[in-house]
Amino acid sequence: MSPFTVLATDPASRGRRGALQTRHGSVQTPVFMPVGTQATVKAMTPRELEELGAEILLGNTYHLALRPGMDIIENAGGLHRFMGWRRAILTDSGGYQVFSLSKLRRRQADGVSFQSHVDGATLFLGPVEAMAIQRSLGSDIAMAFDECTPYPSTHDEARESLALTLRWAAACLEQPRAEGQLVFGIVQGGTHRDLREMAAQAVAAMAFDGIAVGGVSVGEPESEMVEVLDWVAPWLPAERPHYLMGVGTPRQLVLGVRRGIDLFDCVLPTRMGRNGSAFTRTGTIPVKAARYKDDHTPIDPDCGCYACRHFTRAYIRHLLNVNEILGAHLMTLHNLHLYLELMREIRRHLEAGTFGDFARAFLERYPAAEVAAPEDPGAT
Repeated sequence: MSPFTVLATDPASRGRRGALQTRHGSVQTPVFMPVGTQATVKAMTPRELEELGAEILLGNTYHLALRPGMDIIENAGGLHRFMGWRRAILTDSGGYQVFSLSKLRRRQADGVSFQSHVDGATLFLGPVEAMAIQRSLGSDIAMAFDECTPYPSTHDEARESLALTLRWAAACLEQPRAEGQLVFGIVQGGTHRDLREMAAQAVAAMAFDGIAVGGVSVGEPESEMVEVLDWVAPWLPAERPHYLMGVGTPRQLVLGVRRGIDLFDCVLPTRMGRNGSAFTRTGTIPVKAARYKDDHTPIDPDCGCYACRHFTRAYIRHLLNVNEILGAHLMTLHNLHLYLELMREIRRHLEAGTFGDFARAFLERYPAAEVAAPEDPGAT
C-alpha cells in the first residue's frame, strides 16, 4: 500500500493536495520542510516549530555523521530523541555536501573519497554508507545517495554524472532500512532535457517510495529551474510524492506546486532571517537597513506571527545591529511562519478548487528571482 494519498487536484495545473504517512505521523502536502542540517533549525526550539505547524524537518547525513557522530546519536536512541523532535524527519543523503564542500574528492564506482571540511580527514561515502547512516539516524524518509550535477555542465559531464547517480540509486534500494523508513530516489541530469527525461523515467521505474528532483538551486536562473520541472513533471508517477530539493523563495514554492511538487526545503527563511531580511507575500524587507531605525510598525502588518504582533521593525533592527540573539530568533520565527502559512493557504485553495486564481494573483505580486535561490551546503 502506498504511503501517499492524493486528496484533491487542481484542474488547471498539476497541483495536488495530499497526505504522506510516515512512522511519526501524517504529513499534509504540499509541505515546506524547515532545514535542520545539524539536528537543529537554527534559533528555533522544537516546541516553537510545532506551534508554527511544522510537520516535518530536514536533517543531513554528512554533517551529523561528522558531528556529533553516529555513536552519540545511536546511544541517544536515534535522531528524533537526540533532538527532541516528535514529528517526521527527512534526511538528505549527504551527496550534495560531498560534491560542494570538499575540494579534494575522487569519484569511484562505489562512492566518493573526500576530505572533511571540519578537520581535513580522509573519508568515504557511497550508497552503502549513506543508507547505513540514515538507517542509524532512524529518519522517516531517507534519500538515495546521488551526485549533484554542477551548473553549468556540458552534456557529457551531466551524462557521466547521471550514470553514477542511477547506479547508486539501484544500490541504495538494496540496503536495509530502519523500521518504517521510506526511501526517495533523485532525478539528476543538469539542464539537459534528454537526460532529465531519461532520469525521471529510470527513477520512476525503480521501487522508490517517492521521487525527488535534485540539481536545481545550484546557481541557475529561475527560468531554467522551472524549465527543468516542466521537462520532468510528466514522467513523475502520480501515486508517489514528488520532492523539489533546495527550493526556494515563496514564489518558487507556488511555481513548484503548479508542477506537481509535494515537498520543498530551503535554507532561505532561516539564513536570510538571521542576516536581517524578512519575507512577505510581495518580496523581502531588509529590516537591518538604516531606513528602518525609527520605523515603529511590524515587520509585516498583515502577518499574525509572534514577532509581528509584539515587536517593531525598529526594535528588531536594533537587536540585529547589536548582535542580540533575540533578533535572529524573531526574524527566523517570522520567516518560517510566512512559509508554513503559505503552504497551509495553498492546501486550502487546492481543496477548494481555487488554487489557479490564487497562484496567478500571488505570482503577479511576487518578483521573479534572477537566480533560483542557490543553496548553502554548510548552513541552515
